[in-house]
Amino acid sequence: MLRDLFFKHLAQTSEEPPGIEIVRGKGVFLYDKKGKEYIDLISGISVSNTGHTHPQIVKAVEDQVRSFSHIMVYGEDILEPQVKLAQKLCLLTEEGLDNVFFVNSGTEAVEGAVKLAKRYTGRPNIVSFRNSYHGSSHLCLSLMSPNPLNISYRPLVPGIVNCTYNDQMALESINEGSACVIIEPVQGEAGAVPADKSFLENLRKKCTETGTLLIFDEVQTGMGRTGAWFAFKDYKVIPDIIVLAKALGGGMPLGAFISSREIMKVLSYNPALGHITTFGGHPVSCAASLAAIEVLEKNRYIEQVNEKEKLFRKLLVHPLIKEITGKGLLLAVHLEDDMLVKKLLALLIEKGVISDWFLFKDTAIRIAPPLIIDENTIVMACNLILEALDQI
Repeated sequence: MLRDLFFKHLAQTSEEPPGIEIVRGKGVFLYDKKGKEYIDLISGISVSNTGHTHPQIVKAVEDQVRSFSHIMVYGEDILEPQVKLAQKLCLLTEEGLDNVFFVNSGTEAVEGAVKLAKRYTGRPNIVSFRNSYHGSSHLCLSLMSPNPLNISYRPLVPGIVNCTYNDQMALESINEGSACVIIEPVQGEAGAVPADKSFLENLRKKCTETGTLLIFDEVQTGMGRTGAWFAFKDYKVIPDIIVLAKALGGGMPLGAFISSREIMKVLSYNPALGHITTFGGHPVSCAASLAAIEVLEKNRYIEQVNEKEKLFRKLLVHPLIKEITGKGLLLAVHLEDDMLVKKLLALLIEKGVISDWFLFKDTAIRIAPPLIIDENTIVMACNLILEALDQI
């Protein structure tokens, strides 16, 4: 009955959605209406870093709802969960990134960050990179050109130059007309492709020389997924603006862009209310975020990410696996073609493992479990993947 209503009343975004009916989750496991257990290897696409229904996050949400939920959120009134979360994020980012604007999602955070860069620099142009994923709004689709997601929505936003990732020639596209460069330190939907350190260093240098703001889209990499709170910490390349969402909310909807107070203050005048949101930085989401950060800190989960990555790489060895790319617990297991991936994903569902493919790399499956995943569960998940590959 519920399945019929799902197909009748909910807009689907693909022609053949999996349609798994999940009724509850606990830790790294999800359960369907028949009680079948699934290992969650995608975390809602890098969202559930602390797993599902963590009691500390549930309590934080319940306590905040009992106190108050929605009032005006966009930096005009003082909301304790917002203020405390902003302070905490600034302590975690450091490096002069000391001012936060909360929104609802990664797409909104990218929109806000690009608006901020244009407003601060007074410049019209943007540099982005092919096979990046920045969201689904018209601007975000334009940042990602050319790709099949935006073909039906043209004409796109003008003034955007799309360059090749990790190619030093991209530096030639950055000039005094560039408001910003936006880049993922690890390209998520391209199949977990890390940036070259030297490329990011040279990008930082060119942006500084031309007065162009450097934006790091850390929507997938942020909040510990690569083994540091933010991937820029690993690379030791400091952006002017960082974009966050997904895991930031501890399972609740929340996004943010973070910059310096000097840059961010331009949103307050000429015009005032230069960027606003109805629900961004919702008190309940901020309370959940603070609790999630505390869980990650207290249990030192981020410090364990690199060892867990090594275990996945050690165990996932099979003749059908061409290579494993990525960083931390944002990994891509590459196969020969997309048909193998489709077969593997279907078999994994039968075996109780939830994985996925990548938007711009349909020949790889995603390994991005909650950061709380333990060694035994990693071994179990890898054994099931290998069994499925043997069946293929």
